[in-house]
Formats: sequence, C-alpha cells, structure tokens
Amino acid sequence: MAESQTSDSRKLLVNLRETLAAASEGQERLDRITSLIAESLGVEVCSIYLFRDTETLELCATEGLNPEAVHQTRLRVGEGLVGRVARSGRVVNTEDAPSARGFRYMPETGEEIYSSFMGVPIQRLGEKLGVLVIQSKDPRTFSADEIYGIEVVAMVLAEMTELGAFIGEGEAMGALHQRPVTFKGSIGQEGAAEGHVWLHEPRVVVTNPVADDPEAELKRLNDAVDTLRVSVDEMLENAQTTDKEQMQVLEAYRMFANSKGWMRRMAEDISRGLSAEAAVEKEQSAARARMSQVPDPYLRERLHDLDDLSNRLLRILTGQGKDTGAEMPENPILIATNIGPGELLEYGRGLKGIVLEEGSVASHAAIVARAFAIPLIIQAGHIATEALNGDHILVDGEAGVVHLRPEDTIITAFRDKMAMEAKQQERYRSLRDKPAMGLCGTEVKLHMNAGLMADLPSLESSGAYGVGLFRTELQFLTVDRVPRRGDLAATYARVMDAAKGKRVTFRTLDIGSDKVLPYMNPLDEPNPALGWRAIRVGLDKPGVMRMQLQALIRAAAGRCLTVMFPFIAQLDEFRDAREMLLAEIERERALGHILPEKVEIGAMLETPSMVFAPQQFFEMADFISIGGNDLKQFFYAADRENERVRRRYDTLNVSFLNLIEEIVTRCDAARTPLSFCGEDAGRPLEAVCFAALGMRHLSMRPASIGPVKSLIRRTNIEDLRELIDETRLSGEQSVRQTVKAWLVENAT
Repeated sequence: MAESQTSDSRKLLVNLRETLAAASEGQERLDRITSLIAESLGVEVCSIYLFRDTETLELCATEGLNPEAVHQTRLRVGEGLVGRVARSGRVVNTEDAPSARGFRYMPETGEEIYSSFMGVPIQRLGEKLGVLVIQSKDPRTFSADEIYGIEVVAMVLAEMTELGAFIGEGEAMGALHQRPVTFKGSIGQEGAAEGHVWLHEPRVVVTNPVADDPEAELKRLNDAVDTLRVSVDEMLENAQTTDKEQMQVLEAYRMFANSKGWMRRMAEDISRGLSAEAAVEKEQSAARARMSQVPDPYLRERLHDLDDLSNRLLRILTGQGKDTGAEMPENPILIATNIGPGELLEYGRGLKGIVLEEGSVASHAAIVARAFAIPLIIQAGHIATEALNGDHILVDGEAGVVHLRPEDTIITAFRDKMAMEAKQQERYRSLRDKPAMGLCGTEVKLHMNAGLMADLPSLESSGAYGVGLFRTELQFLTVDRVPRRGDLAATYARVMDAAKGKRVTFRTLDIGSDKVLPYMNPLDEPNPALGWRAIRVGLDKPGVMRMQLQALIRAAAGRCLTVMFPFIAQLDEFRDAREMLLAEIERERALGHILPEKVEIGAMLETPSMVFAPQQFFEMADFISIGGNDLKQFFYAADRENERVRRRYDTLNVSFLNLIEEIVTRCDAARTPLSFCGEDAGRPLEAVCFAALGMRHLSMRPASIGPVKSLIRRTNIEDLRELIDETRLSGEQSVRQTVKAWLVENAT
C-alpha cells in the first residue's frame, strides 16, 4: 500500500473525527461528512442512506445530488444499486451505473449525469445500518485502495451511529439502542415480567474508532494479541478431552489466534487511521458478512471461531464485557444469544425473566427456567444486539412478545395485564388446600414437575399432591464430569426430605436428543429426537444407570422409592430396565444397606408403539405416565423444535384423544395407575378434557396447578365426557371450540 494513500486515508479519518466531535445536530453532522468525503476523494457525489426501518432505506444526506431529495427519496432493500448493497452486504463498484444489474433511476435526485458508482455497506457486526455511496461523472471503476478507504470510513460511520452521533432531525436509524423495539419470539415458559436488561455477554462498544498514533495503536494490538494467544494456549492445555475431533477444533481455534493474515489486515486498518479496537471490529464485521454467505456448516463454524476470538480480543483491549464489575440492575431480565444450564443456575432465582436469540422449548435453559418459574422467550430475533444493559424491558411469556424500551401506552397496558394476573393468582392460592374435584364428584390428583431442589418449596405452596416427575438429568448437565454416586444419593435424599412424605417420581437419566452431557461425545445423528437417547443410552451403557439406581436406593433409606424409566419403545426395554433396578436392590441387600420400604417401578409412555404393547407391559408396570410432549410429536410426525409445524396440530384433535382413551382403557383393564405429564397437562382446557377421558393424575409445572384446579372445580366432568363423545361422533376434527363454548356456559 502506497504511503501517500495511507496518509490520505488517515488524514480523512482525522478530519472525520473532528467533524463528528463538533457540537451540532445529527443532520448537520451528516451534511458535513458527505462534503468532507467528496472533497477528500475528489468525487462529485457522496451520499449516505440509512435504514428508516428494517426494509426501507432513506437518503439522509448528500453532496452533489439534489438537496431537496434528502428525506424524500426512499428505497426498499434490494431495490436499485443502493438496495442491492444493503441486501448483500457487499460492495457494488461500476463505471456505468445505468447499465448495471438492478439499477433504478430516481429522477428527483438528479443523479442521471453520474456514470461511476460505488456503494459500500455501513454495518457493524452483521447489523446493517445503511449504505455509503460515492459517484462521479467520468466513467471509471474505483480502485482497490479507494474501496478500502471508503470501507474504513463506513466502518467509522457505523461506530458513530452506534454511539448516537446522528440523533436529531436526520437520525433515521441513527437512534440505535434508543428507539422502542418489539420482538416476537416463541414461548419457552409462560409468565410476565417487567424489569431491566442484563446482558449475559455485553457487547463491546468502541468509543474511539479513530486514532492519532498508528505506532502506539499497533503496539496495543500486538500486546492484546499476545495476551489472547496465551489464554488460548492455556485453554488448550486445560481441555478435559481425549476426543480427536474436539482437539482438532481447539487446534483450529489456536491456528486462528496465530493467523498472520488476520494480523496483517488489522495492522493495515490501523495504518489507515483506525484505533486498535476499530481495526479488530472491522475485520470481525467482514468475517460476519462472510459467515452469512457460507453454506458449508464446517466453514461457518470456523468463521464463528474467528468471531469469538475477535470478541475476546476486544474485551482485552477495552476492558469491557465479562468480569467488569458492573452491577446487575434492579429486576434483571437476562438477555443472551444462548446459555447453558450451569450458567443459568449461577444466576439463580434473582432473574425476573429470560430472553434468548436462539434456544428451543426443550433446551436446558428452558428446563431451568421452568424450574425457577421464570418467563422465557426464545428465538427473539437480534435482541442481544439491540439491547443495552439497564434498558427497560417487558416480557410477555403468554404471547411470546418482548417490548424493549417500551412506550408509555405499552407500559400501562402491560401493567394492567399483570395486575389482573396477580388477582387471579391470589384466587388460585385460596384453592391450595382444596381438592381438584369436579361438580360431579370426580377427583383428579394434580402433581408438579421438578428438576431442582429449588423447586421443592412449590410442593407446599402450590398444593400439589406430589412430584409426578423429577428430572434427574439436571444434576448431570450442570457439571463437567459424571457426578459421584454419593453426591447424587445426597441430592435425592434432600429431595425426599423436602417432599415431607409426599410421593416423588424420579425419572432416570433422560439424555440424548437435545440434552447432551458436556462430557459426552456428541453424536452426529440426522434426527437425534429419534436416535440414541434416554433408556437406549442407559441400556447400552449400563454403568451410569446402575450408579444412578444405586444412588436412588440409598437415598430412599427405608422410605418409598418411585422410579420411572423414560422413552420406552418396546416391552423388552422396560423388562430389562426393571430387572436392572431389582438386581441393584438385591446387591444393596447383600451389602447390608438399608432398602426402600416399598419400590414402585413405572414407565413413560412416549411412543405410539407402546399404546399397542403386549398386555404384560401394562400389568408389569406399577404405574404409567404419558409423556405428552414426545407422544404428540411422534403421533403427528411434527418436530416440536420446528416452529413451522409444532403448533400446527391440536392436542384436542379427535384422533389424539382417541389415542389417549385407548391408553386409559388398557391401564384400567390392568388396574395400573395412569398419569399425563407434559405442557398440555398444565393447560386448563386440555386438562379438563383429559379428566373427562378418565385421566385421574396430571403432572405439570407448579404455576399451572391453580388455574387447572380452578376449572376442574367449576366443571361437571361427566357432562363434559358426554359432550366430547357427541362431538367425536359428529365428524368434527377437534373438540376444542365445542368444549370452549360449552365451558363458557356451564363452568360456574
């Protein structure tokens, strides 16, 4: 790179910084910037387009085009050459703009006399903010050095937009992180919360994009990279893995940290006038842009490694991000791209809500959120990019909506809704000690689901009959090695102690599918929900399951022990698992240990195959629990992690109710107690329908017990059964609307 070009670029950036630092309104700043860029680059036109909304670009400032077109000319993303740059995130550089693909003539701008066109995206870490354009009358293609220089300027503009430099008359999207924004996500856990944003990984804000002393900045960069490399080496040395593939990934990570090309590009950015932080972020933005264009998952993962290294380097340079000593705000609502169960457990019950950009309804985070009864929204767009620590936020877990920096009218309506829900909860609390008995005298036992010691206080406060499902996998998911038998036994004993004699049903380790242990080699399965999971893992690798069964037997210590095996798909699986438990009891007897007073051995019915299992299955099981979430997805062949189909099929569809009734009939014939466990058990409408079909035990999250009990107590279950039978005979696909209308008239 020529020294004169480097010097010119640095001079432009210094002038740009001075222009941005001058006291002026947003529009005046934009106008000065376009004039400065046009003069410095020797072109007739420089224009800045910013996003007015996610799909619309607006001409916000120009030098050379008709000034009356400012704030009047708008383009859709993809429309014209400017819209093409915005959509692709790539440079468009042509000597004959009218002949270029996608050209759109805008007569109000007066641009028809300009032949040459170059547009570069104004973007920050994949966040598209606008487009910077230069044009000239003479037909020419702008050089690589000119492109590089204008990209550096665009990067500085992105940083200054981030810092609110263009707020005012010409702000367009310049008021980033200050406007009210609404995000629509998916419901991970119902509930509503108002509070303030706490970012799990706060974004680093570069406040000094332009630097005066390139040598000093280069030294800062080199020192920070040295620190980064040492930390990566330590991470590799401390890696607790012998897996060849994992080690290759870590080695690739170290290779990126030592990449000469990465360092050379950042050094060139600094020589142009950028600060060390801005140089890192410029290369990070370029990697993010490439990442979005790469279809190959392996290459995308490697670009993600580079992205993560850039974040680490930025935190070293700025001192921002994790471990900065910032105080958590009042009523914190956690915002993250994604989060593991261990990290979430560290936050504890202090959180008022959780919002994730990724995640799934069956993720580890969702399990913990349900255990804490914290509202959770997943798949919430780019909220981790938009939100800042301390922002006011409303989480509506009933509708799957998040209001960030909400307007007063939204706040008022939300608080009114929360007040109504609080009144309802007060009414539900008054039912705590009353039975869930219908008007006809039919009683349904309502149990709660749990997975943590922190859940157990809800056993008393909710009025639950017992724990219908205790998920034991959380004790395995939140540590970095297989737990010790003694530690598990102590945990299970504390659970039984906290239950104070009420029945606790322990489900054995349910891993695989979406629940992969941190110390377990992940399997590359095309469809893990139908793969090696739950009881299949336990029977194929019996060591861990035997250890867990021993811990459960010792925890019982003379009390009743209730054990349930998950994901049974054929009789032999249940028979083998049952024999394994009985063998461990005999082993404990031989060792002279105290045995449980009574042992109940049950199965989760989660696959349609077991509806038609041999009669011995129903007779052999001491109890059966329908795992509604999995049973429904396999019955309808609709993945519950797929947002396109998971809500497509109704639980109250006649065909699914027929399936449930068949299970009830077979269990009744064998005199085997039956329960329903899953999200649908906690929905009042579905719950009363299950009761009408003969279900006498339902297990749900503690917060659902009050609403379900309230509706059961106001319903004649026998009359509802007659209505359901009539509706099924009528040929209706679902009984939902008929039942809903009937309950409005008949539930007193």
